[in-house]
Amino acid sequence: MTPVPETPDLYGAYPRLSEAQLAELSPRGERRAVSGGDVLFREGEPTAEFIVVLTGKVAMVEGRGPDERTIAVHGPGRFLGELSLLTGQAGFLTAVVQEPGEVLAVPADEVRALVARDQALGDLILRAYLARRSLLIGLGTGFRIIGSRYSADCRRLREFAARNRVPHRWIDLEEDEEADALLRELRIPPEDTPVVIWRGDKVLRNPTVAQLAKAIGLPVPVPGTGVSDLVVVGAGPAGLAAAVYGASEGLTTIVLDAVAAGGQAGTSSRIENYLGFPSGISGAELAERAIIQARKFGAVLTVPAEVTGLQPDDGFYGVVVEDGNTIKGHAVIIATGARYRRLEVPELEKYEGSGVYYAATPFELRMCSRSPVVIVGGGNSAGQAALYLARNASSVRMIVRGDDVRASMSRYLADELDRTPGIEIMHDTEVCDLIGDGTLKGVRVRNKRTGKSLEIATRAMFVFIGADPHTKWLEGAVPLDDRGFIVTGQSTTWNALLPLETDHLGVFAAGDVRSGSVKRVASAVGEGAMAVRLVHERFTTTGNRQRRR
Repeated sequence: MTPVPETPDLYGAYPRLSEAQLAELSPRGERRAVSGGDVLFREGEPTAEFIVVLTGKVAMVEGRGPDERTIAVHGPGRFLGELSLLTGQAGFLTAVVQEPGEVLAVPADEVRALVARDQALGDLILRAYLARRSLLIGLGTGFRIIGSRYSADCRRLREFAARNRVPHRWIDLEEDEEADALLRELRIPPEDTPVVIWRGDKVLRNPTVAQLAKAIGLPVPVPGTGVSDLVVVGAGPAGLAAAVYGASEGLTTIVLDAVAAGGQAGTSSRIENYLGFPSGISGAELAERAIIQARKFGAVLTVPAEVTGLQPDDGFYGVVVEDGNTIKGHAVIIATGARYRRLEVPELEKYEGSGVYYAATPFELRMCSRSPVVIVGGGNSAGQAALYLARNASSVRMIVRGDDVRASMSRYLADELDRTPGIEIMHDTEVCDLIGDGTLKGVRVRNKRTGKSLEIATRAMFVFIGADPHTKWLEGAVPLDDRGFIVTGQSTTWNALLPLETDHLGVFAAGDVRSGSVKRVASAVGEGAMAVRLVHERFTTTGNRQRRR
C-alpha cells in the first residue's frame, strides 16, 4: 500500500485523545505491535474492540482488490471505528495498518461502560462517531442497491437504509452507466432487480428488509423460553424513552420496531423546539443518540420486527412478530405511534415511491436537486420539510387548505418560512389530481374560494396532512376509540387501572398512539418515561419483580 498522509480533521470526526484519556483507557486494554498490511478488523464483521493508534498509521478502507477505496488515514492519538461499535451493527470499513507501530485495543464492552461514566470522553467519542456515520453516508460507502427509481421494491430497500442511517449507495438503472456493467458482470437480468451487493461479492436478489438487515448485521428478534420484564413495541420517541428508563432502572427490556428507530420524528430534518437543543437537532440524530443511550443500559433494540399481535398467556404477554416468533414480557408498552395519512386523490398508489413521498430525509433531498417540489399540509412537519427541501429544490410550493398556517404551525416555523426565499404558500388550496404516466410530472390544484385550477409541474410531492394510529394489529386486543387510538386509564368498579394503562393489567400505551395524547416529541418522551414508572407500580400489585443485573 502506497503511504498517504493522515486525513485532516475538518469536521470533528477524527479527534485525538488527550494524554489523560489515553491513561484512563490503557489499563482496560492491551498494547499490540502491528506491522504494515495487518488487518485489525474487517468490513461486514462486528467490531469487538475500540482501537487507538499509539504509533504508526492505520488506513480505513472500503472494498477489496481493484475496487478498494481509502476513506481515511489515522495517526497517533486517534481512535478507529464508527457508530457501529456502539450500536452493535457490523462495521462498514476495514482497518489496515499502513505504517508499522503500536495500537491499544480495548474491548468494546469496556468502552461502552467507560463512555457511560466519563462524560468528556463519552461526548468526544459519540460526536466523532456520529460525524463519521454522516461522512460515510455522504460518501456512498456500505452496500450497493441496484434498481430502478420507479420500482416499489427498490424504494422499499432505499427507504429502509435511509431511515436507519445505514451507509449505502444507490445505482440507478435509468441513469447510472455503472448499472448495466455490474448487472452483466453478475449475470443478473434487469427484470430481477433490485439487487443488493454487500462486501463486494454477496448478492441479495430483491431481499426483504429483514433479510437485508440480517445480512448487514442488524440484530434480529430471538425467541426464547424466558420472559422479559418489559417489551416495548415501537421505537419512536416514546418507545426509546421507555427503553432508556426501563433498562436504566434494572428492567430487562426489549424494543421492537417494524421500520426504523425514531418514528415520525426520525424523518424530521430539524427539530428546533426540543428542550436542551437550542440550535436544533435532526430527528435521525436524536434517535441515534437515544439508541446508544438505551443500549448503554442494556436494552435490546431489534429493527426490523413487524409486530402482528398481542396475546395474554398465563401471567405474561406474548408479542407476536411477523416471522412467527413470540417475544414474552411481564409488561408491554405500546408506542407504535401514527403513520402519515394519505391524500384522497385518484391513482395516488400509482405514484407512491415514484413522485409521492411521506418523509423529507437526505434520501429525498438528493432526489430533489434543482427541481421544483410541492408540499401538501400546513403543520410543523410540512414547515420543517419545506425549509429542508428548499436547500436543494429550485422552488417549494406549500398547498394549505386553511387560510393561515399559524393556526396549525409553531410560530417560529411560520416566521422562518416567511424569511426563506423560494418558498410559496398557497392558502385555501387543495390537490385535485396527479399528472403523469406512472412517474409524477405535475399536480393540479384548486383554490377553494375562487374555484380556479392551476397545474404545477413537479416530480416530487410531499404529503404531511396528519397521521392515523398504527393499531390495526391491536383490533380486538385492547379498546380503541372511534379514530383507532388506544384508550387508557378508564377504571371500572372491578378493574382499577393506572394512567396510560389499557384494560389489560400491565399493558400501557404511550405517545401518539394513545387516545388524548399531545402529538409532540417532548410529550411522547415524557409519556414513555412515565409509562415505565407505572410498570413498576403495576408490578407491586401483580407480584412480578424486575430482575436486576
